[in-house]
Amino acid sequence: MASQKDAKAKKPNIFVRMGRRLKETFSELKRVTWPSFPKVVKATVVVLVVVLAFTVVVTAINFGLQALLDLLTSIGS
Repeated sequence: MASQKDAKAKKPNIFVRMGRRLKETFSELKRVTWPSFPKVVKATVVVLVVVLAFTVVVTAINFGLQALLDLLTSIGS
């Protein structure tokens, strides 16, 4: 029980810990190798093309299922 109190007493307050964490984060960001602009543009284009392709596929599936539902409801009534 006493060791828990000692550990808690030695622990810095929340603002000191947040300050250290922020300092460590900025220190890590300085070491990051950032991509060049052409690489960023290329990656962005790839993401947009993939999103567009999935949108087309999901839309096609949606229209197909809607047509199937319309066919089934017209048969039932």
